[in-house]
Amino acid sequence: MTSVVSSTSTASRAAKAESSAVAGRDLRLLMVVPGVVVIAGLFIYPFIYGFISSFNPQGENAGWLANYQRFFSEPRLYDTVRKTLWLAMPVTLLNVGLAVPFAFMLRTPSRGQRLLSTLLVIPMTLGTVLVAEGLMLYLAPNGWLNRTLLEFGILGSPLRLLNNYWGVALSLLITGFPFAFMMMLSYTTGIDPTLARAAATLGATPLAQFRRIYLPLLVPGLTITFCLTFVQAFAVFPSAVLLGAPAGATRVISIAAYEMAYEEYNWSMASTVAMVMGATQLIIVGFVLVLRQLSYRGPVVGGKG
Repeated sequence: MTSVVSSTSTASRAAKAESSAVAGRDLRLLMVVPGVVVIAGLFIYPFIYGFISSFNPQGENAGWLANYQRFFSEPRLYDTVRKTLWLAMPVTLLNVGLAVPFAFMLRTPSRGQRLLSTLLVIPMTLGTVLVAEGLMLYLAPNGWLNRTLLEFGILGSPLRLLNNYWGVALSLLITGFPFAFMMMLSYTTGIDPTLARAAATLGATPLAQFRRIYLPLLVPGLTITFCLTFVQAFAVFPSAVLLGAPAGATRVISIAAYEMAYEEYNWSMASTVAMVMGATQLIIVGFVLVLRQLSYRGPVVGGKG
């Protein structure tokens, strides 16, 4: 009886394989065509077009590197890289650092786990513009925060949290934390809890369990979460305009690209700014991935089962 069932299942698999092949070609490969077309149309083509455009500056006598020479010779342009990194790096580190303990607290099912997880990811559904508009009302000199602090006598004068670095950083923290939290939650739930229990029976303290078991297994997740959160924060634009100082401390590189495209109408220079922006992100992400490869080699997670 067992041999009959086995032969039947083998025959059905062979029939499916034959039905998906025509003239010796595996038609299952056609399933990736729509995805390849979308990636080529929305990413590859715009990238190639922008890359070529960055080497075709406006002007008759301009050399092919004129745009890059201008970018790295004008402080108002190249300084945007530093200002953007000064925003993105601390916020990314803080988001990942806060996401880890929250992910650990909510990694096991409990009565309020779903409710608390839902509350933590709500800012992700609001969008950066809506969050920025809400913070404009909340952080204003006569907003809820300052009025509450003044009412209780905690402050003698309102805090200045708008049109500077802190308003933009807080906005990036609110919009970036849910993404980092969801990423880390997926990694923490994949770690077998029996590993920590076994370590505890051998006398390992909770700190030693985290340092010797959880942290090594979380290194890949921390790396990927950091990279994706950093790329998201580095592309800040609405918050820097609405909550920051677009002509001062929060004149990030995306604002420079916007000015080149829609104020100077220099699309070639705007492409150059975009290429520098992408190169900076790639350098940071590549450095982090290389650092992770050198510091830890092992399984992605200690999977259950």
